[in-house]
Amino acid sequence: MSDIVISVENIAKSYQLGSVGTGTFYGDLNRRWAKLRGKPDPYLKIGEADHGNRDGETVWAIKDVNFSIRQGEALGIIGRNGAGKSTLLKILSRVTAPTSGQIKVKGRVASLLEVGTGFHPELTGRENIFMNGAILGMNRHEISRKFDEIVAFSGVEKYIDTPVKRYSSGMYVRLAFAVAAHLDPDILVVDEVLAVGDIAFQKKSFDKMEEAGKSGRTVLVVSHNMTMINRLCSSAVLLNSGRLETQGATMDVVQQYLALNLTHPGFHQWDDARQSPGNDVVRLKQVRVCTADGVTRESFDIRRPILIEFEYRVLQDGAILHPSFFLMDSTGTIVFLSGGMHAPDWVERPRAAGLYISQCEIPGNFLAEGTFSIRAIANTAFRDKKPVVHFDVRDAVSFNVHDTIEGDSARGAHVGAYYGVVRPILKWDTHLEGN
Repeated sequence: MSDIVISVENIAKSYQLGSVGTGTFYGDLNRRWAKLRGKPDPYLKIGEADHGNRDGETVWAIKDVNFSIRQGEALGIIGRNGAGKSTLLKILSRVTAPTSGQIKVKGRVASLLEVGTGFHPELTGRENIFMNGAILGMNRHEISRKFDEIVAFSGVEKYIDTPVKRYSSGMYVRLAFAVAAHLDPDILVVDEVLAVGDIAFQKKSFDKMEEAGKSGRTVLVVSHNMTMINRLCSSAVLLNSGRLETQGATMDVVQQYLALNLTHPGFHQWDDARQSPGNDVVRLKQVRVCTADGVTRESFDIRRPILIEFEYRVLQDGAILHPSFFLMDSTGTIVFLSGGMHAPDWVERPRAAGLYISQCEIPGNFLAEGTFSIRAIANTAFRDKKPVVHFDVRDAVSFNVHDTIEGDSARGAHVGAYYGVVRPILKWDTHLEGN
């Protein structure tokens, strides 16, 4: 179709493992002769280990990837480390060529694949702006017209005539992004580099990429920050071990990605009492997430209550314990803390030794859709003494919350992305005061 600006057809990229050539025929022959005699590589640098002959072994960074991107679309590319995301962006940016398949790109591409991509360290910031603009096919007049805006956005005015090799990593990436975003590319390609910038610059960068998408430019973003992907991108692709796992609406693809990364989904048990979290006062036996009728699950409908359950063994008579947990979202943000101090029957009450189960209910229509994890804690705390922590287990168990368009959730009839970590149904009242 005419509005397709990037078409990826059966793209694959392989790399050959083995020794890099010495640069001369004599050197290569010398290395081969040493290998035949069972001797170490004579061209290894001091301190390098010879890991043996891996010549001929092929690794596929990406394989059989197909998708297309429309003009003005903001596409997120997500996946675990080593999934092939950066390799794909390098192919789309024409930094490297695919081993097989083809790509069709319509328009001028500006890429920011790593800190200072395309910058020459000996040139000043000013000179690099003009050099990058020329690489993008712009004339000097076009670059001059945007120059002041680029420098102001980057915040490096004081150092614009200093060689960029003397810039900090933050200054480097700020200027590099400012150049890529302001020189009017048809397609803006950004890898995971904005994490280098400070919070204020990240916000400006987000706003700039949103503005680029709204102005009809196409944006491709690789990031491990799912909040950023959800905010910027209308659609996403998920790569897994070099292959395209799925493509679709951002929220759906992000949910599938997060599900791949669940730690102890729904249930975590420690069978060896000596290795279980705790001390000589208490030992944690298991943590699970279950429905109101006691069924352990790793995925929950947003409307249904969720029970967080701890099973633990008190080893000393007279112990005073307060089990509690942090609920964390997929970005590591603390959604809330809830503790056993809210169980009035057990507040500062000595316990007999034995096996205990503590439960906390999260009501339905409280959490938003997403992936959550439980940080399990037990301590002894009094108002006038320092708390004593008996166990503190991060990522003890994790689970997903999902929503649909139908039903009595806070989403109502809304069909797009619906943001936030909690989603309560709050009371609204609207009435007509008069004509």
